[in-house]
Amino acid sequence: MTTSDFLLRLCAAALAGLCIGFERQWQHQSAGLKTTMLVTAGAAIFTMLSIQFSQDSNDVDATRIIAQVVTGVGFLGAGIIFKEGFNVHGLTTAATIWCSAAIGCVAAAGFFMEAFISTALVLIVNIVLQPLDTWLKNRK
Repeated sequence: MTTSDFLLRLCAAALAGLCIGFERQWQHQSAGLKTTMLVTAGAAIFTMLSIQFSQDSNDVDATRIIAQVVTGVGFLGAGIIFKEGFNVHGLTTAATIWCSAAIGCVAAAGFFMEAFISTALVLIVNIVLQPLDTWLKNRK
């Protein structure tokens, strides 16, 4: 992988994180712009490292590091979730962080259109479905 290829993939991941993080920050959620961008960029860096190792040696499985990204980001998401009485808060933000890491992995693999579509899906779920979610929570 060339340096320009690395930079392009990293920038694509960071841009996706920027878009998702902006929405989270706009909604005043606990994990906002910087957190989401760092998660997508970190996932992309680990994925590109894994891809590079697998290209350099046939003994390396690129999916092993990606699997560890999934586990590690799941642990990060667990830190966002908290319980207050009978209510649980932060599940959507944790899921958004988890999806952001996946998008970082997709961008790092060079699937730019797929990363764009995935980013759009996360934004649609968090923005468009918000009124429906609020209505469902408030119904008697």
